Amino acid sequence: MMADVEDTDIVERVAASTGLPPGVAARVVDDVLAFYRTPTEQYVRRRHAELQAEGRKNPEIFPLIAAELRGRLVAAPDLSERQLRRIVYG
Repeated sequence: MMADVEDTDIVERVAASTGLPPGVAARVVDDVLAFYRTPTEQYVRRRHAELQAEGRKNPEIFPLIAAELRGRLVAAPDLSERQLRRIVYG
């Protein structure tokens, strides 16, 4: 049982390196892949809401999100604060 993961090698590696059963390893890999497949716009909106819920303000939030996007495994394009605001507020 490999869930929706097409590359079974990664599931086998995770299972072997962690001792997880293959089914659990497949779910972990699926979760990680789903996180990285999140479209940039959806990621920005979600992170903005999370950071606002922590009490942070936009002057702190937008540079933080921009830095996070640069560090993602599959990097999103460089977005200005203005572009980030447009994603959040339309």
